[in-house]
Amino acid sequence: METAVLWVLSVVLIVLGLAGTVLPMLPGALLVWGGILLGAWIDDFTRVSVASVLVISALGLLAWVLDYAAGLMGAQKAGASKLALLGAAVGTVAGLFMGLIGVLFMPLVGAAVGEYLAQKDQKRAAKVGLATWVGIMVGLLAKVVLAFVMVGIFVAAYLI
Repeated sequence: METAVLWVLSVVLIVLGLAGTVLPMLPGALLVWGGILLGAWIDDFTRVSVASVLVISALGLLAWVLDYAAGLMGAQKAGASKLALLGAAVGTVAGLFMGLIGVLFMPLVGAAVGEYLAQKDQKRAAKVGLATWVGIMVGLLAKVVLAFVMVGIFVAAYLI
């Protein structure tokens, strides 16, 4: 019975992690990784080898880094000021309290407002806000893809 409970916990962690790749309040890649690690451990790394877990761990780390770096890279590519980066961070936090629309668009608003305060140029502020948003969306897409690849490697290793 104990093994069944552990498997349920493993699956719950993976499912919550997949949801967390798009819901910012959940650490998506970390939960997916934890569920996979638990699943591999339950079976004493017999079906899912340590090597597979290491590959999955590297993908999880990459997903985590991309989550934070993509928005910054988009902002930097547009030449964002420090106030724009701060605005994007504030917008991200504020967006958490506004539902999915807030989560998706408040970083754009925050970056644009921050850039406008720094440069007093509406066109530049809009460009920086959009570039930051595109970076965040690319990072989100990459994080989702990497999470599913992690799960795919786990399932394939377990079944083969």
